Amino acid sequence: MISIETIKSDIISEFSLFEDWMEKYEYIIELGKSIPLIDPKFKTDDNLINGCQSKVWMHAELKNNNVLFYADSDAIITKGIIAILIRVFSNQNPKNILESDTKFIDEIGLKEHLSPTRANGLVSMIKQIKIYALAFKNKIN
Repeated sequence: MISIETIKSDIISEFSLFEDWMEKYEYIIELGKSIPLIDPKFKTDDNLINGCQSKVWMHAELKNNNVLFYADSDAIITKGIIAILIRVFSNQNPKNILESDTKFIDEIGLKEHLSPTRANGLVSMIKQIKIYALAFKNKIN
């Protein structure tokens, strides 16, 4: 298993390869196409993330003491953002997810290049990931 810190470092390196934010947005869109899609049966109102401008569904399950995240969005940029978060936090131990920070988002400049509503959505996605991790951590302990 690759550590959260290694994955964050890889993402920072990848984003540093791009000259401008148009290229970075294109990369985010490409990342969204690679997301492990949520099973349609989980695309319910219960799995919608509140606080997002577009619709974002997220489902998580615990497998071998690691949290697996699945998501989808009706907006291509948002789908790319959730893909980045899933890449970092999926298949990780709940304790490691809870202890991890999200400074890498600032380091790649993502938050400052999002509209206020998308930035709020990003915060809501991170919050939901942490909520799932906390729930699964309590199940393990």
